[in-house]
Amino acid sequence: MDRVTPPSNPIRPIRPGGPIRLIVVDDDPLVRSGLRLMLSAADTVDVVAEAGDGAEVQALVDRYRPDLVLMDIRMPGTDGLAATAALRRQPRPPEVLILTTFTTDSYVLQALRAGAAGYVLKHTPPARIVAAVHNVMAGEPVLSPAAVRQLIDAVTVTDGAGDPAPSPGEERAKAEAMLNQLGPREREVALAVAEGRTNAEIAETCCMSLPTVKAHVSHILTKLDLNNRVQIALLVYRAGLV
Repeated sequence: MDRVTPPSNPIRPIRPGGPIRLIVVDDDPLVRSGLRLMLSAADTVDVVAEAGDGAEVQALVDRYRPDLVLMDIRMPGTDGLAATAALRRQPRPPEVLILTTFTTDSYVLQALRAGAAGYVLKHTPPARIVAAVHNVMAGEPVLSPAAVRQLIDAVTVTDGAGDPAPSPGEERAKAEAMLNQLGPREREVALAVAEGRTNAEIAETCCMSLPTVKAHVSHILTKLDLNNRVQIALLVYRAGLV
């Protein structure tokens, strides 16, 4: 596999306020090179390794301990969806941001269900890709407009794997039952997350401290066995509350 040799000194400890440690995963060496140049131009991002196949990702994550993996979907061997799911099952996994040319509803839903924190298209302007990296690390979901459109359609038509979805009533009842596990304040936070509010905005509108909001989000993820804020939003949408 044609891959640029990663820099030396692996497993550098993450410094508070230091750059975001990132791995680029794409089967096209030209794309990887371009992403490395573009991301390295930002002082806040440090590209520590690259991979051309999803099968290589886990070993690189174990070695370099990145904060985030920028993941393509279609790759030989192990694709980005399988690699994302495998990573997110690990203890203290890195965040995953999908960067791809594909916006089919099945890809968007499968990526989010696998635990990806965002879905961005490759034609996105460089500054917005860098911003997406920062937003994901700040705990904010990132979806390109095209992905949002596909997501809305997919939630009402298929289950994201190409199979017929359960009836709207069944989907809604299941989502409502899950949300009923939450306390009143957790439910309030879940609704705010689905509306796209940041933690700071939730703290202000719900009259909570920022640490309290973060604690509620963490409790929601644990109680409902979810991976990230995007999955909270999906659940609220399925319940018909937003």
